[in-house]
Amino acid sequence: MATHMLGHPYLVLPSNLTRIKSVGRCKLSIKNRLFDQTEAHKLVLEVKEKLERKHRSLPIGRNGRDDEDIILWFLKDGKFSVDRALGKLTKAIKWREEFRVNELSEASVSDMTRTGKAYVHDFLAVNGQPVFIVIASKHLPGVHDSRESEKLSVFLIEKALSKLPPGKEEILGIIDLRGFGSRNVDFKFLAFLVDVFYYYYPDRLGLILFVEAPFIFQPFWQLAQPLFKPLISLVRFCDVETLRKEYFTEATLPDIFRN
Repeated sequence: MATHMLGHPYLVLPSNLTRIKSVGRCKLSIKNRLFDQTEAHKLVLEVKEKLERKHRSLPIGRNGRDDEDIILWFLKDGKFSVDRALGKLTKAIKWREEFRVNELSEASVSDMTRTGKAYVHDFLAVNGQPVFIVIASKHLPGVHDSRESEKLSVFLIEKALSKLPPGKEEILGIIDLRGFGSRNVDFKFLAFLVDVFYYYYPDRLGLILFVEAPFIFQPFWQLAQPLFKPLISLVRFCDVETLRKEYFTEATLPDIFRN
């Protein structure tokens, strides 16, 4: 084990997290190359046929059971195992229908948007990733309706994904922890977000930056790590200066990190 969390000696993660993620992607890349477009399309059609036969009640259309793009994405996530892709995709489509993801809009989340606690940045990060920003100090579980907060999060994930440039597949998450306090702790909401990214938007989150974590964040993170396990390899703690230098240009830097 190694401590490398930029001035936060209590935040201890495996020193090989970056390597784990890199190796995992390398394996997936090699695996993907084993399938040419014809072979991949055959598997897409196989999943599509099974969904039609076994899950006819699922919706069709964009992000539905006949959407070949989302079928291919879940096949890649499952390393081209039809059974794995079928199970995870079925769960994701059911969730989208029950959560009414396609009905979310700027108007439907306007009350939560006005809190200013989360938004999609107008500019891409230097590597071309759309940016989803959360201001932790403005998340107030004792004040805000939890269901409305969940709707805002999903709407913003969808919005960020809609900004993906050609050839890009992942978004960047930034959590501004300046001013974080006990009033902002919300394990239920955290568990919801982890489930959403792991089960319903797999491999869409490229990195999560925890910016300027205060000392009071220590006990929260100790308890949160088990919940965060599916995404733990994506976490990086950094300060504002690192964020400015490594992820944005002067022109694209979010205003909240300029001072």
